[in-house]
Amino acid sequence: MFTCGMRESHQSCITLPFIPICELEALIHWSYRGTLLLSWDSVFEITCTALQLQFQPAFLICLKFMQEKLQINSCLDVASFAEAYGLSELLEEANDFVLRNFREVSATAKFQDLSAEKLLDLLRCDGLCVPSELTVFRAVISWIQADPKERFAQAAALMSGVRFPLMTFREFREVREINLRMECFADKEVELYGSALKEFGFSLPKSDDYCRIRRPKDVLCVVGGDQLDPDVGKRITSQDIWFANSLRNGTGLVKEIEWRRLCEIPDKPKFRHGVAVIDGRLFVAGGCYFYAKDNIMKSAYSYDPVTDSWKRLADMQEPRSNFSLVVHENHLYAIGGDKEINTNTDSVEMYKSDSDSWSFVHPLDQDLSGYGVSTINGGIFISGGFNCKYVCLVSMFLYHPERGSVYLANMSYDRAQHCMETLRGCLYVAGGVCNLRKFYTDQLACEVYDPVTDTWTDFASLPLAHVGAASAVLEKKIYVLGGYCQDDYSESGLVHRFDPSLQRWENMGKLPGAVTDIKACLLHLPQHFRH
Repeated sequence: MFTCGMRESHQSCITLPFIPICELEALIHWSYRGTLLLSWDSVFEITCTALQLQFQPAFLICLKFMQEKLQINSCLDVASFAEAYGLSELLEEANDFVLRNFREVSATAKFQDLSAEKLLDLLRCDGLCVPSELTVFRAVISWIQADPKERFAQAAALMSGVRFPLMTFREFREVREINLRMECFADKEVELYGSALKEFGFSLPKSDDYCRIRRPKDVLCVVGGDQLDPDVGKRITSQDIWFANSLRNGTGLVKEIEWRRLCEIPDKPKFRHGVAVIDGRLFVAGGCYFYAKDNIMKSAYSYDPVTDSWKRLADMQEPRSNFSLVVHENHLYAIGGDKEINTNTDSVEMYKSDSDSWSFVHPLDQDLSGYGVSTINGGIFISGGFNCKYVCLVSMFLYHPERGSVYLANMSYDRAQHCMETLRGCLYVAGGVCNLRKFYTDQLACEVYDPVTDTWTDFASLPLAHVGAASAVLEKKIYVLGGYCQDDYSESGLVHRFDPSLQRWENMGKLPGAVTDIKACLLHLPQHFRH
């Protein structure tokens, strides 16, 4: 207004009707001091004012706040705001958040204010993310019961969005019971149960029409791995990289993953390798290609999904297997691992992409391999693993490349070759093996670490063993993929997912190829890979 040549730029006094003082004050404060204090109580009003005054920099900050701070209690308001002002990217982000967290969102008071049309749009969406179709039915019932006299008339239309054939017989019993209760409050007969029974009883084709098909924006990738065989010579090590194009909810608790092959690792196949992602590029380093002496590698590669091409990087200083690559301050760190068969190391190397070089940094306090590692609040946390005598540890420490290790509270259970992932500000540990006299046995117990209180708490145990498994966090749920069972040395090609809001593990289906000593990560792929 003041700088673009409009009439107001030449006036000494300008009237700004209908603009609240507090919003204008916030924008003026940002203009001179560079800080815009936002909260969910004020962001919508400040955004409207910035839009009205064509204050583009402040407007973009408000949009970024709404995208990055989406919450269960605010996502429906953001979606309505974005739709009203034609903000397509924000609307897509908010709607996707609602679909991803539908069970939690449907329990909020604001969910009851949705129009029947908007609710039906959500119900009919394939990407609706729910533990079972019973969740969808309960959400519709809660919406109707918020204003039964007005909303009973919408019941039949809304029930068309519930995919009754995906329910089990036990779940469908609840549909019948709720329908009978609702008839008592209705002035006329409610047609929920009759139409639902017809659909449930006579429509059971296994087609996409009767699945919930979720396509996350980022894809879960599994890299390399091994397939066990009693005859070592018949083991098949993998060069494949697969990605989960979609997650499918079938009847009841039946779920499956649609896997697609992305590409092949250059040079030799790998297992017990390291994998990381920086700026959308996949980095793969080290690992083994067989079980013989001198089969541990120090080679490194990067993959760019935009160009669908690999680049050979400088070799690590030392060969490593049974280790992890970690991203810290935009550098890669290769931590510990086995440098020879049954000989692990305390060394740590840092990779700099600008010079394409590896250099040693502060070593660990002891030789370590098969540990769990994850980053949170800018720190590298390392749990368990094998010491130099290949005893499973209970230790947890914070590692810094310049200052070394600071030990924290021990885990409740010893473990190695396990998974550790960051979620909701905590570190979740699952799977692996533990000590059993002179042998190892499967570790099914799981625990979570709170870095604020330096304490461990148990959570739901794994339903079966996952030793040498991969793990990743996708859409705020933890995936543990593959591995084997130490007790009978059998493979497990299953994928289990832990949902913190449900506090239980779900069977998500099977892996497409190699199942043990694999690695997983998240990648953002160009759309042509996903069609």
